[in-house]
Amino acid sequence: MSTVKIMPCLDMKDGRVVKGVHFVDLKDAGDPAENAALYQEEGADELAMLDIAATLENRKTRLEWVEKVSGVIDMPLTVGGGISSLEDIDLTLKAGADKVSMNSAAVQNPEMVKEAALEYGKERITVAVDGCRNSAMTSGFEVVVAGGTKTTGIDAVSWATQCQELGAGVILPTSMDGDGTQDGYDLEFTKAISDAVYLPVIASGGAGKLSDFKDAVLNGGASILLAASVFHYRLLSVGEVKEYLNENGINVYL
Repeated sequence: MSTVKIMPCLDMKDGRVVKGVHFVDLKDAGDPAENAALYQEEGADELAMLDIAATLENRKTRLEWVEKVSGVIDMPLTVGGGISSLEDIDLTLKAGADKVSMNSAAVQNPEMVKEAALEYGKERITVAVDGCRNSAMTSGFEVVVAGGTKTTGIDAVSWATQCQELGAGVILPTSMDGDGTQDGYDLEFTKAISDAVYLPVIASGGAGKLSDFKDAVLNGGASILLAASVFHYRLLSVGEVKEYLNENGINVYL
């Protein structure tokens, strides 16, 4: 088993960290730089920052937010939201991101995944696969875009394997059904994708208690564990999660 990483996630809107349930009903969850600094102090391995309104508002990622957060941490920072061209990737990396995450733009233009991987290296390219249950899909999961507001008719697992072939370095599946619920990761969705690809898979959406993190590794096949609500509202610390995983025989960076 590979060493598992813990990745807090800053969902950003109007310069603040926010958190909702099923991608809606957003509530304020603090200052991004303060949260980022705390998570680094607690031992987080990586940090994600997603500008959740960028695509809906038809704009680019706010680079000043990237600069602000990257300025207070040393751990790798993945930035997503509104990234729709190689120029966007270039500017985001120059603002302090180590990696970028693409979602809607990759679905609209899959070749961009290939071009980005060739230009910047696959290790810097994450493709986020937001999915919801749809029994009409072969896998039972459909890709949704634009912050979960638009369905695509694309099978989520097939799309993940296509992204791997195009050159993505990491797959980030988020279950819209589980997002923000704190009822546990959508293990069925996570495992469907981790079984289909050999790339690192980030479990995302729904972590609420310590056992959820263990389940994401043992039953979901994830090697990176992303969480937001439990960290933002101080229900759990990164250190507590790592200690728990270590006690349960899962390798973590202590």
